[in-house]
Amino acid sequence: MSNLILLFICLFLGVILRKTKLFPENGHLALNAFVINISLSALSLYYIPKIVLNFQVIFPVLVPWLNILLAFLFFTFLGKKLKWSKTLIGALIMCAGFGNTSFVGIPVIQSIYGESGLKTVMLVDQPGSFVALSTIGITLANFYSCGKSSSSEILKKILKFPPFVTFLIAVILNILNINVPLQIDEVFNKLGATTVPLALVSVGSQLKWQKFDKEAKPLFYGLLFKLILFPAVIFLFYFIILKQRGEIIEVAFLESAMGPMVTAAIIAVAHQLEPKLCNLMLGVGIPLSLLTLTAWYLVMKYSGLVGV
Repeated sequence: MSNLILLFICLFLGVILRKTKLFPENGHLALNAFVINISLSALSLYYIPKIVLNFQVIFPVLVPWLNILLAFLFFTFLGKKLKWSKTLIGALIMCAGFGNTSFVGIPVIQSIYGESGLKTVMLVDQPGSFVALSTIGITLANFYSCGKSSSSEILKKILKFPPFVTFLIAVILNILNINVPLQIDEVFNKLGATTVPLALVSVGSQLKWQKFDKEAKPLFYGLLFKLILFPAVIFLFYFIILKQRGEIIEVAFLESAMGPMVTAAIIAVAHQLEPKLCNLMLGVGIPLSLLTLTAWYLVMKYSGLVGV
């Protein structure tokens, strides 16, 4: 319960700090940089060496890759039918194709599953969301904005990305069964603990409600896909077709229902892919996702599939 209270308090603090101008303009960029490069890296080094590697770890890693693949197919088809511009299609693919698996995902999953759930979040987030964003995401953003990035440039970005580097180190520690000294492990734990409050304050400071008219239909379809259709696909695929059960699968499913990713929207805006629509996807999508997430959790809990 305390984690849920923390979630809403930090979101509210972010909004208040921005409105009262106590928060510097674009101050969230510093928070984002710290969370992505330090906090998430520390979480990887703390949790991933402790994960028991088995067949089920594939499922959380697969979620973000399925998300961007299905978003690409869905909005390419829909965009052609509705005669949307290339930049509009690109904006929707970027904003609906990547979920907020860390900034919102970590506090939400921690509030439901405690510390054990964070191990699965790291699998969704590091080899899933951030690798997919750093490769496919950057490529798509360049394509839809008519920009150019060579494969070597994309590879350099990935290899220089601190969370990806620390993820690889953490996987090696896991495979070689190397125990991190207790004092160092505690440092990773304490640095990782900064993720939730800083990320939520950052998200809260970026939530801006804007009037929209021509963005209404794309916004509707974008949020329909991200919050309803994609989680429904994962629910059907994981629980019904593949008949998977357990905490790892439950966390993977809930992560599929997270709102739009802040970082993906920032990249889309930087590539001039309908900035107003991208901001609306965040401003409307993240608060709305807290309601739809609750609905999906109840569906999962009372479907008779959990714990079977």
